[in-house]
Amino acid sequence: MLDGVLFFPVTPFTATGEVDYDRLAQHVERGVAAGPGGVFIACGTGEFHALGLGEYGRIVARAVEVVAGRVPVFAGAGGSLVQAKEFAASAKSNGADGILLLPPYLVTMPQAGLVEYTRAVASVTDLPLIVYNRSNAIFDEASAVEVAQLPTVIGFKDGTGDLDNVARIVVAVKAALAPTGKDFLFFNGLPTAEITQQAYRAIGVTLYSSATFAFAPEIALAFYSSLEREDTELTDALLREFFHPLVRLRNLVPGYAVSLVKYGVTMEGLDAGPVRAPLVELAPAHQRELANITAAGRSVLAGSMAADSLADRAAV
Repeated sequence: MLDGVLFFPVTPFTATGEVDYDRLAQHVERGVAAGPGGVFIACGTGEFHALGLGEYGRIVARAVEVVAGRVPVFAGAGGSLVQAKEFAASAKSNGADGILLLPPYLVTMPQAGLVEYTRAVASVTDLPLIVYNRSNAIFDEASAVEVAQLPTVIGFKDGTGDLDNVARIVVAVKAALAPTGKDFLFFNGLPTAEITQQAYRAIGVTLYSSATFAFAPEIALAFYSSLEREDTELTDALLREFFHPLVRLRNLVPGYAVSLVKYGVTMEGLDAGPVRAPLVELAPAHQRELANITAAGRSVLAGSMAADSLADRAAV
């Protein structure tokens, strides 16, 4: 049910810090019109950590209304067990097609506890659920297999970058589910996942989150296409000129993984407003740097399209 580049919208706020639902609708519509394989609303890029339950429900409902069935809409849920259940129930009642289960707040968990947390959230809704392997919610092979066998768990998203562990989980889950015939999805969920996607593809993980899609969908789509077509020249050029510089900028300040994307949306003509504390805004110098990086990425695309056009004419 999910394919291609996955769109993780930001949550626009007004100048006074309230959710701007109309701008959210515009942002989601622009993204869906660009052609993603799915929408993941109110997740990490959407500042799930900073949303109240009432805000969350309206955000999910508005996104579902705008998407209007064109692609699946998954919504974030997580935090304490009580909160995760409440958000999962809200996602269901507001029309989401599935849930991305974010890590519990703060606590370090034994594997049995992580499995039970997933089981308990899954028990309150029949929506398909993707577990997120990151931060304090790190699965091993045995626990990943156990949750993958839960009826509504349909996917495993990795945000650790531990390819050793993930490779073993992919093999173990596929082997455990093979007799059942259950379809199961694996995702690269690292920030700026394009950087590592070649490595993830090598271990059978072809789906990934694209934060870039939220503000420069043509770059995100071109990169995905270059991987699919094995156009290593374009892949390398986009990594060198756009994605690697973006990651270097992102790593300057904690939380820039969200702030960069949100400013990128504003930079592209739709005012997404501020981030909520404890995140901070991009410094003016970093705003200019993001604009330059994005221009460089588009320059790569322009050069690639010009080269393709010349090649087509020569073939005729």
